[in-house]
Amino acid sequence: MRLVVAALALPAVLAAQTPADTAVHPIRLSEAVDLAQRNAPAAIQARGTIRTSSAQVRSAYGEFIPSLTLNAGATRQGGQRFDSQGNLVPFVGNTWQYNHGLGLSLELFNGGRSFYDVRTARANVSAASANEVAQRYQIALQVAQQFYAVLAARESQAAAESQLKEAQEQLAASIARLKAGAATKSDSLRSVIAVGNAQLALLTAQNELQTANAALTRLVATPFTVTASPEDTVAEAVAPIDSAALLALALDGPAVRQAQAAAVAAHATTKAARAPYLPTLSASFNVTGNGSRDNFALSADRYAYQNQFRLSLSYPLFDQFQREERITQADVAEENAAAALRDAQLLTRQSFVQYLGALRTAQQQVSIQTVSVAAAEEDLRVQRQRYDLGASTLLDVLTSEAALVQARATLIQARYNYRVAKAQLEALVGRTL
Repeated sequence: MRLVVAALALPAVLAAQTPADTAVHPIRLSEAVDLAQRNAPAAIQARGTIRTSSAQVRSAYGEFIPSLTLNAGATRQGGQRFDSQGNLVPFVGNTWQYNHGLGLSLELFNGGRSFYDVRTARANVSAASANEVAQRYQIALQVAQQFYAVLAARESQAAAESQLKEAQEQLAASIARLKAGAATKSDSLRSVIAVGNAQLALLTAQNELQTANAALTRLVATPFTVTASPEDTVAEAVAPIDSAALLALALDGPAVRQAQAAAVAAHATTKAARAPYLPTLSASFNVTGNGSRDNFALSADRYAYQNQFRLSLSYPLFDQFQREERITQADVAEENAAAALRDAQLLTRQSFVQYLGALRTAQQQVSIQTVSVAAAEEDLRVQRQRYDLGASTLLDVLTSEAALVQARATLIQARYNYRVAKAQLEALVGRTL
C-alpha cells in the first residue's frame, strides 16, 4: 500500500521540482534564425571576410593610381667648423635649414600583374559572398535543428504526461478491482511499475526540454532563456517537390559558388605568377625645395626648387628560381581549386540525394505513424474495457500501453526527421523552400 501512495504522491513532487516556465520566452523560428544570423561568430566572421576582400579590391585598383608622398623637415646647424687652413672657427651662416618635397611614382607596366590582382580580388569577394550565404544557411540549419529538438522534447513531454495519466488511471482501476476481489495483488504492483516508468519518462522529457531550450538560447545569443513558440508546433503542410529543379538550384548553391569563385581566383593568381617574366616599367616625379633662415619658424623665407622625372626599366635575369617556385605553387593551388570545385559539385549531388530521400521517407513515416498512433490509442481503449469486464489480463493492457508509447515516440521522431531534412535541403540550395 505504501508503494501505491508513493506512486500517487510523486507527480506533485515532480511538479514542485520543475522550474517555472515564466522565465522562458517563446520565440518563432524566423525570429530565432534572424537573431542567430546576426550574433553567431561564424556569421560575423563571414561578414568580416567580405569587408576585407572588398578592401583588397580597392587596393588592387589602387595599383593603377600613382602613389603620392609629401615630406617636410627642419634642421638646425651650429657649433664650430674647420676653415680652409684647418683652424676651428665659429659656424657662419643661417642656423636653420628647411626642406619640403612632393613625389609621385607609378608602375606603368608590370607584366599584367595589376590586372590579375584585380581579378583575384574580385573573385575573392565572390567567394566571400558565397561563403556568407553558406554560413547564413548553415546557421539557419543549426537553429532549425535545435528549434525542432525543442518541439520534439515538448511533444515527448506531452506524450509522457499522457502516459503518466493513463498509468495512474490504470493503477486506480487495479486498486478498485483488487478491493472488489476481481484482480490479484500482482495487477496493482504491475500498475505501480507502469506509473513509475511513466514518471521517469516525464522526468527525462522535462530534462530534455530544458537542455534543448538552453542550446537554442546559446544559438540565438539572448540574455534570457528562449523556447520554441507553440505557434510553430502545428505540422507543416507537405508540398510537392520538383527534384530536377531543386537539383539545379543545389548545383548553383552557396558551396558550389564558393568553390567556383575560389577556382577563378586561383587561375588569376597563376597568371599573375608569370608576370615577373616580363620587364617592369616605372615612372616617378619629385619636386623638392630647400631654404634657410637664422631663427626657427614654420618655413623659410625663400626656397630653391628642383624637380626630377625618372623612367626606369627593370628585368630580373635570374632571381635564384624564385619565379619558378611561385609559378609551381600557383599551379598546384589552381589544380587543388579545380579538384575542390569538382568535389563540391559531386558532394552536392550526394547530399541532395541523401536529404531528399530522408525528406520523402520522413513524410511517409509521419503518415504511417499517425495512423499507428490512432490505432494504438483505440487498441488501448478496447483492452481497458475488456480488462474492466474481466475479458483480458493486465498484461494485455500493459502491452497495448507500451505499443502506444512506442508509436508516439516514433511519430515524434518522424516529424523531427522531416523538419530537419527540409532544413538541410534549404541549406544546400541556399534559399527557403
